[in-house]
Amino acid sequence: MPAQRKDLGDGRWHFSHGPMDVILKVEGAPHAVLAAVESAWARFEVLLAELVAELPMLRQPVQLGLRPEKSNLMGITARQMYQACYPFCDSFITPMAAVAGAVAQDLISRCQGVGVTRAWANNGGDIALHLAPGQSVQVGLYADLGRLGSPVAGEALALDGRFRVQSDMSVRGIATSGWRGRSLSMGIADSVTVLASSAATADAAATLIANAVNVRHPDIERLPANQCRDDSDLAERLVTVDVPVLPAVAVDQALVNGLSVAQAMQDAGLIFAAVLVCQRQIRRTHFPTVLPLELRAEPESNASAVPLVLASVY
Repeated sequence: MPAQRKDLGDGRWHFSHGPMDVILKVEGAPHAVLAAVESAWARFEVLLAELVAELPMLRQPVQLGLRPEKSNLMGITARQMYQACYPFCDSFITPMAAVAGAVAQDLISRCQGVGVTRAWANNGGDIALHLAPGQSVQVGLYADLGRLGSPVAGEALALDGRFRVQSDMSVRGIATSGWRGRSLSMGIADSVTVLASSAATADAAATLIANAVNVRHPDIERLPANQCRDDSDLAERLVTVDVPVLPAVAVDQALVNGLSVAQAMQDAGLIFAAVLVCQRQIRRTHFPTVLPLELRAEPESNASAVPLVLASVY
């Protein structure tokens, strides 16, 4: 089936093709907005075929010493995926860890012409941003996707967290990973949300931090990745398929493990900040004072909750 697009009627466009499911919003002068949307759409139409052509290489681990310029990848997005993952290659990681963020990043790169004030591309929760000088975007964090499906009539959904990204910050990418997400995870995080300089980098980092939010417990169900998906780049590595309600001490240890990885990434300048959520417990890296974060003491989530991060522009 060819790529599909739909005008959602409120300035947003829905692009879909195979596993790619993107909401694109562009603001600014009408002629600039139209040009940006058409440029992003032209890129989106050919993007899946381009990635599929290089899938065998994209599923191979990123190797220390094999720098991005020597990876033999040809496509723009494929090279962005590899480049985003390379700084993390002291752990097992393949370029596929950054695919959703890299797709969003590629599309938003087509939306930065003169006259565009703000734009965002949300690829299943992995978000790339364009902010002209003086612009900002507000991001809301929902730890329980179930609340999104059945809101009380006339009542706004309660956020589990919120923050505002300003144009003078280095943040241009936001990504979320967890064991209930679209991708397989080796950890037990309900959600790990990462802010970084690009969506591809945020995606790769969120994947690794979510893997690290982990603990040994006999009731956690795991299977080899290739038994869950035949074509998984994780091969026989164990991934999480079910997490019951765990003792608070086990959840705490899992979050401590994940936070250690996240904080090391922040200290190394690889990410801007991260928020980790697991079974009603929250941890976060040191948030820069320029990015105040409001969080509930406990997210409105439970063991069956599915996390999601949405961007709302005001």
